[in-house]
Amino acid sequence: MPEFFEDVARKWKSFASKRRSSHRIDENAVRDTYARWAPIYDRVFGYVFDSGRRAAVSFINELPSGRILECGVGTGISLPHYSREHRITGIDLSPEMLDIARERVISGKLDHVEGLEVADAGDLQMADKSFDTSVAMFVLTVVPDPKAVMAELARVTRPGGAVVLVSHFPEQKGWRGWMGEKLAPLSASLGWHMDFDIGRILGRSDLRLIDRRRVGPIGFFTLLVFERV
Repeated sequence: MPEFFEDVARKWKSFASKRRSSHRIDENAVRDTYARWAPIYDRVFGYVFDSGRRAAVSFINELPSGRILECGVGTGISLPHYSREHRITGIDLSPEMLDIARERVISGKLDHVEGLEVADAGDLQMADKSFDTSVAMFVLTVVPDPKAVMAELARVTRPGGAVVLVSHFPEQKGWRGWMGEKLAPLSASLGWHMDFDIGRILGRSDLRLIDRRRVGPIGFFTLLVFERV
């Protein structure tokens, strides 16, 4: 296992040193990385990210029933926790992760899941205003073009709907910042951009920030909620 972490982290470091010369290179790197992680992702990261996922899903479950788009649904680990009143569509770049998500839907009889599709979150093939809520959990610090993803989340969400994000953002200081530094090798194995500037996803005229809070037992993650205007 240590060799696996080191191997994947080394590949991501190589890509970072080249300053990501093309979107396609980044997309392939993400796809290859998560193909390798798929069989063990839940066992390794299920607990680590659980508090952030549950905070986002709990917020969504308080909203009126509607159509929900989860970008970066991965293995579908969050799907059983959504209210059955919602109708969920999940997308992910990794076919291997989605295969596990489909097995989870079948075994859990999750009939509130409408579909699971391979898709690029920065180039969604969905109609404008087709969802009541869009959510991206631990996605924005991984994707090669977070501004494109934010634009797509806003585009497919109806006016008055919500765009919900949760992740660890490296603007945190003090002991949270120190912990982020210690987790950097693990983050690199997932392709997280530890130098991510949260300002890259704020300040859009079509999204109004209505909530920003630390979540999880130690407040290590940040939940952001936007209203689509």
